[in-house]
Amino acid sequence: MRLSVQGIQSAAMEHFLRGGEDANGQRPVKKIAEGNANPCRHCLGLIAEGEEKLVLSYRPFEAPQPYAETGPIFLHNRPCARYRSDALPAWFAFLDPAAIRGYGADHWIRYDTGKIVRGSELTGACTAILDQSAIAYVHIRSKFGCFQCRVDRE
Repeated sequence: MRLSVQGIQSAAMEHFLRGGEDANGQRPVKKIAEGNANPCRHCLGLIAEGEEKLVLSYRPFEAPQPYAETGPIFLHNRPCARYRSDALPAWFAFLDPAAIRGYGADHWIRYDTGKIVRGSELTGACTAILDQSAIAYVHIRSKFGCFQCRVDRE
């Protein structure tokens, strides 16, 4: 099975770059990136130390519902290309640990799919979850619960 890994929608990125409200009804906060752990959720690249980033609350679901988790994310404070690939970015190997969850077509968590795995195990774990016909897609989150990306079957 081939995976389809994607950053957040470009329309959402453009909305936030224009100062549009986040999932909590607030404007993104501009901060200077410190250290090496500042991943942009649009291009899935790391924001360089010293570069300006946006910090905001994001809900990776089209509509609110009981399982539509909301949490903080970072974005470049400049246009960048949306990540779309059949592979996870190489730096995901350093997510240690990462949380993954499968969701049905109704966008509800399928509890039997939830796992905490090492970053180096993410591709295999996502593939195993997506092998289940009831699973529409997988979300990867950091150990802090921050949304990283969505993974679908290609």
